[in-house]
Amino acid sequence: MTATRSRAEAVGRPGTGRLYAAADGGNSKTDVVLGDADGRILARVTGPTTSPHAIGLPAALSLLAELVARARAEAAVPPGLSLTQLSVYVAGADLPVEVERLNLEVGRLGLAERVSIDNDLFALLRSGTADPDAVGVVCGAGINAVGRRADGATARFPALGQISGDWGGGHHLAALALYHAVRGEDGRGPATALTDAVRVHFGRSTVEDVSVALHLGEIPMERLDELCEVLFAVAATGDEVAARVVRRLAAEIEALVRVAAGRLGLLDRPYTVVLGGGVLTARHPQLHDDLRARIAALSPAAAVTVLTAPPVAGAALLALDALHGGHCPPEVEQAIRFHYGGVAL
Repeated sequence: MTATRSRAEAVGRPGTGRLYAAADGGNSKTDVVLGDADGRILARVTGPTTSPHAIGLPAALSLLAELVARARAEAAVPPGLSLTQLSVYVAGADLPVEVERLNLEVGRLGLAERVSIDNDLFALLRSGTADPDAVGVVCGAGINAVGRRADGATARFPALGQISGDWGGGHHLAALALYHAVRGEDGRGPATALTDAVRVHFGRSTVEDVSVALHLGEIPMERLDELCEVLFAVAATGDEVAARVVRRLAAEIEALVRVAAGRLGLLDRPYTVVLGGGVLTARHPQLHDDLRARIAALSPAAAVTVLTAPPVAGAALLALDALHGGHCPPEVEQAIRFHYGGVAL
């Protein structure tokens, strides 16, 4: 598979020290960064998704190798100079068997002396906090959570959608907005301002017309996701149907935090909750305020932060942690965070 046109920025030149490459492979794109053990970023490259669920494992491996090669070229890494560490955090590495296979197959590529592959949520979590006791929740297109403890223990969920009990995420919220709009219009459900909002959003006379247009392909099905923001806008007006969905999402995120932190024995201890993904980083007041209140009641000693640096920063920090035998020095972490427009935590 050929990568899309890369966005690369060389900001240094490799020396003779140890080098790493780190990747955050989300559902829509992959960010790769190459740097050294001192915290200098030497190159950044962006390409399509490397999620095995989206494009299959062979294509994911091929694209990852191509993106790392592009990063090496942008950083002017000599052909004979090996990378010490490659850390890849990718959507679709949900089950232990998937993580194990990815580590095996990426290791066979020979891209670095050591490789570490895991779910992309760990990069998000590391990007959001340096706290070793933490829980990260992502609510973007989908929803998932992971937890980690200072001794290396982790808590995770299968994150396979409804077949593994998942509820929420942008795709699901958008579908619920249409669901309630249709039922509010035809009388099967309570009246809701979602009906007019959905109809107007797509420029149709009725919500039934919207459904038919989606079915016939007159409205591309991918546009359905636009209704996630419509849902929050309608909820903000006080519409009870839309507000009920938002409350249900807050309860679901609370449950993810409760279970992940509970499995790690953190509920009554200080730990950090990192919120990421487009739905949560938008800080919709009804959701954000409700969620902070729920977490405060659940774990009074917990701190809540919303992700500001990109997850690839977390992937880089995890690679640097590996290079430095557990946790990178504060000045190295500070260099990475300043590079991505943040401050050291």
